[in-house]
Amino acid sequence: MDDTSNVGTIAFYLVAGLVLLFLVVALVRSVRIVPQTVAIIVERLGRYSRTLDAGLHLLIPFVDRVRAGVDLREQVVSFPPQPVITSDNLVVSIDTVIYFQVTDPKSAVYEIANYITGIEQLTVTTLRNVIGSMDLEQTLTSRDQINGQLRGVLDEATGRWGIRVNRVELKAIDPPASVQGSMEQQMRAERDRRAAILTAEGVKQSQILTAEGEKQAAILRAEGAAQAAILTAEGEARAILQVFDAVHRGDADPKLLAYQYLQILPKIAQSPSSKMWFLPSELTGALGQLARGFSGAGDTGGPARPAGESPLGEDLPPVALTDPAEALAEARRESAAATADATSAGTLSGRPFDPTVELGQRPGGGAVPPPLQKPATPPAPEEPTA
Repeated sequence: MDDTSNVGTIAFYLVAGLVLLFLVVALVRSVRIVPQTVAIIVERLGRYSRTLDAGLHLLIPFVDRVRAGVDLREQVVSFPPQPVITSDNLVVSIDTVIYFQVTDPKSAVYEIANYITGIEQLTVTTLRNVIGSMDLEQTLTSRDQINGQLRGVLDEATGRWGIRVNRVELKAIDPPASVQGSMEQQMRAERDRRAAILTAEGVKQSQILTAEGEKQAAILRAEGAAQAAILTAEGEARAILQVFDAVHRGDADPKLLAYQYLQILPKIAQSPSSKMWFLPSELTGALGQLARGFSGAGDTGGPARPAGESPLGEDLPPVALTDPAEALAEARRESAAATADATSAGTLSGRPFDPTVELGQRPGGGAVPPPLQKPATPPAPEEPTA
């Protein structure tokens, strides 16, 4: 009897333990805590029941079953390089990066078995279609266009999968090694051409600027020379006017002018190019003035009168003839007086008078050329009236 009771007690405790274990397992299976940004698909008796969001949820044990958990965050998937043929029959390797996000967990679970593989294969086929209509240069320079076309096709195709494609990026486009060498040579040649063009433009600009500078400098030099010539001419004109005015104010003696005539005539005769030369008509008058000066006659310009004859026709006592030595001394005095008059005339004109230069004598002896000026024409001797 005791053995039977013991067996019954053991069986009771065993059943109670199993029931307790069942209750614990059922309780654990009925309580589900879902984390943030995760969605859980629940099936009841093999059919879709509901989608559990973040939080605490209760399930019916052994009736409800969790099918899958879906991550709702944006995911980044990098696909390996894919060989793509361009329109000019070149094979390029393209690496792509896809940014996508699950918007409908139910469709992502039930519409496609593996949406990652589906996105990869769809990206490869779409990329081949897009690149196949472009040549190599367009492929390398049209990344934004390719990205836009891929995103449009993928977003439209994955919409029914409950997936939104946010961005598609081409990580790398690698042409063949031979094409890369040709591209480098082309780029180097293009850069050399641009450098040569820039150098030629610089040389052109520098030559233009140099020519402009030389032109302006020549213009300025010509203007300076013209102004200098004008000022020089004005100065010479003023000097001539002042000399002319000084000569007229000084009232040069005809004797001095006659002496200048006698000084310049031998110079004219000594010129080797002179075959013949003419005496001016005023030379007779000048020589007459000089003769009258040396003979002691008056300055009236009339003919020399015999010694002892009165100009008024009156009877005067006879006058003895002048001694030649005295006549020579008188001529020297008159020459000194003419020199003094010329000195005063030179002082009035603003230039000191040098007798040795003006009279054709060097300071140390010998004749010098007379000044380069046209001597004034002496007045013709007056004819005696009857």
